[in-house]
Amino acid sequence: MKNSKEDIERELQALKRAVGSLEGGGNIDEVQVALDIAIELRTLQRRVKTLIGQGTIATTGKGRAIKYHLKALEIVTQGESEAEGPVPAIPLSREGKGILNIVTLPVQRRNPIGYNRDFLDSYQPDTSSYLTIEEKQRLAKIGFTGLNNAVPGTYAKEILQRLLIDLAWNSSRLEGNTYSLLDTQHLLDQGVHAQNKSEPEAQMILNHKDAIEFIVQNTNEIGFNRYTILNLHALLSNNLLNTPAASGRLRTHGVGIGGSVYTPLSMHQMIEEIFDAILKKADEIEDPFEQAFFIMVHLPYLQPFDDVNKRVSRLAANISLSKKNLSPLSFIDVPQKLYIDGLLGIYELNKVNLLKDVFLWAYERSAKQYAVQRQLLGEPDLFRMKYREQIRGLITEIVVEAAPKDVASILINARALRLPQEDQSKFIQTAETELHSLHAGNFARYYLRPAEFTRWQEAWNK
Repeated sequence: MKNSKEDIERELQALKRAVGSLEGGGNIDEVQVALDIAIELRTLQRRVKTLIGQGTIATTGKGRAIKYHLKALEIVTQGESEAEGPVPAIPLSREGKGILNIVTLPVQRRNPIGYNRDFLDSYQPDTSSYLTIEEKQRLAKIGFTGLNNAVPGTYAKEILQRLLIDLAWNSSRLEGNTYSLLDTQHLLDQGVHAQNKSEPEAQMILNHKDAIEFIVQNTNEIGFNRYTILNLHALLSNNLLNTPAASGRLRTHGVGIGGSVYTPLSMHQMIEEIFDAILKKADEIEDPFEQAFFIMVHLPYLQPFDDVNKRVSRLAANISLSKKNLSPLSFIDVPQKLYIDGLLGIYELNKVNLLKDVFLWAYERSAKQYAVQRQLLGEPDLFRMKYREQIRGLITEIVVEAAPKDVASILINARALRLPQEDQSKFIQTAETELHSLHAGNFARYYLRPAEFTRWQEAWNK
């Protein structure tokens, strides 16, 4: 009985998915095992010849050593959605394309799977690596800020105002948040909630602001440890979970993942054990980019919290970058669907290539934006950098206390007396300039609330 045209086309598509899913290609037996539908060996050989003739599949080796590879033709993804607008093309590796072919199959055609402990256990810090040496070198080059010898977190503090908006908006957008970039800016700068938007959406963005400030303010103290990750979750999930006590705590029950055949672990004891193992391995990784990507892979895969796992992983990825004063990762323009598909590759296949393609592209795009931003800001004032914490603390105190001009002047002069005599005059001048330059568009860098800023303005302008 001859196959119909529809059957043949279905088998050809299945064959392309199978070959594309094999890193480094595979022989005919490996291809047959990778198929998601049953195809008789002789029929499979005919279909392989068809795709070779079409130029879709290439071969390497001869005789029994022959391997089949999916050609890397037009391996990009692009599209447009109402929420995101035009989505830029992201080049995908052959392996990434193969993963995409599999995870975009209907759920009914994907095999249910649970947590695979070997995926984590087989990773040995600084022996294993998801990123190649060349990829790490390229990321280091594009993320370099010239502040490698400065106090950890210096660069993130320099661009904090821009970082708050970019990262809060893009990370929230990847969760389906419908706030626009301008809506986000108004919310963070002025406390203005967007009309026709839900309160949980505003809460999500405000939580991001708190979490970003937590990372930037405490760069020296934080790391890949329980204190940091649990508190990061508590900040990001604040007022968003059905059970408030679940914020900052590992989950004690099972969860499901919509649109996936992956079922995470449900045993609390195992979640605790593996969570600690993830943090230990992450902390032992030397390269900051490998650290960032590792945590983006394994935190969502474990799903250690009731919810908000992906958000925690995205912000936690910036910990190692901030510590090394590298350009941050803000997920600017990352397509939501492709990011989710990359995670499905982790969940269902334990393959990192698709998410890595997104990570590499996203980091380069973020780094370029902050390089331009820094040029607009100009070179940092070394005196301001030297006394950054003293100036920040003083300005914050003046505003929180709603101090009028005369009281502020007394406070500034008193604080200057604590410094070396040669720096006192310039400190007073710098602090006064900062106060006079404070406005609704920049007070966030002093970690002030809109209500505090408004109350101070009223006292200052009397």
